[in-house]
Amino acid sequence: MGEQDLSDIVCPPGLELRQDPEGLTLVGDGMELRGDFMRLLPRLRSDRVRSELLVKAARIKGVEKPLVVDATAGLGEDSLLLAAASFRVQMYERDPVIAALLRDALERASRDEALASAVSRMELREQDSIAALSNLEEAPDVVLLDPMFPERTKSALVKKKFQLLHHLESPCEDEEALLAAALGARPRKVVIKRPPKGPYLAGKKPSYSLAGKAVRYDVIAC
Repeated sequence: MGEQDLSDIVCPPGLELRQDPEGLTLVGDGMELRGDFMRLLPRLRSDRVRSELLVKAARIKGVEKPLVVDATAGLGEDSLLLAAASFRVQMYERDPVIAALLRDALERASRDEALASAVSRMELREQDSIAALSNLEEAPDVVLLDPMFPERTKSALVKKKFQLLHHLESPCEDEEALLAAALGARPRKVVIKRPPKGPYLAGKKPSYSLAGKAVRYDVIAC
């Protein structure tokens, strides 16, 4: 694959996509954002990835390669963790700029020996997931939801990243519709990524939660 055709992608005022030697980069407000799977390599080792909180939350007993629909893919980092743990992952991203950054990251990672195997289990679909969840070809084992949340972290580095992303996508405005679509896909479980002290998505109490210092996963067993 070569460089993407970006001619049809319109960035918001003050932002632009640049094809740099390091990869496709979103530039604006004195900041740069690029999909970077390489920085996750230490977490992808087989002796570490299965202890990731997300992997534990998404695990399905007795299923060797579960299918996960990541309905809010973003830059694909959660999907990569799951793919490295042998999940098959369909990623949905509706924003064309974010999708272009993710597609570029996948392309670069597919050429890297350390990432290629995991990336081969990741598929990007540039669609609105709320609509797509009602028309899936294969029933998913897991639906993963990560609605953007403005107060997720106090880390300056991550805050800069989300400042740029918030120019493109606002935090989820219709939590009820997103959760209803996820449940309507009839997965075995819905896994919802939340801040440790954040409210339940759409006020729905989960079956159980797995919480760490930086994130909490609410799991709804279906």
